[in-house]
Amino acid sequence: MTSNRLPDWVPASGLQLRLAGVHFDAIRVRGVRGEAVVHHLADATDGRPGPVVREISGGRWTYFLIPPGSSKVYTWPPGAAFFGPCARDQYVGVPAPHGNTYPLSWRCGPPVAGEFVDPELLHEIVTAQLCPASHEPEDRV
Repeated sequence: MTSNRLPDWVPASGLQLRLAGVHFDAIRVRGVRGEAVVHHLADATDGRPGPVVREISGGRWTYFLIPPGSSKVYTWPPGAAFFGPCARDQYVGVPAPHGNTYPLSWRCGPPVAGEFVDPELLHEIVTAQLCPASHEPEDRV
């Protein structure tokens, strides 16, 4: 069960870099493809997809925060980078819920403690968005 309080890894103000694989893993998708994934994810979850961070400048990355350790369960398609337990340190920027957090913001509102994006649903949607040919029905003879 989730509470209405923010997770302890969300800063009170500004931004903080957080080591992926500790509090969460992250899946990163660039630009309009990331926005398309958010759109489909929000549709599938009645508008509450879980914590999604977006970068509003530069590469315009979208980061989907999933439970720690869950990124390694799936094979992510090209175009989706995963940040989680690995041999080298990987950090993800986390914005505060309000105030000046440029260039990062919460795409669907700040998360509550215990809330994550569903990794199985995310994998399905990311794979469909980044590898559409693998999801098309085969021609019947």
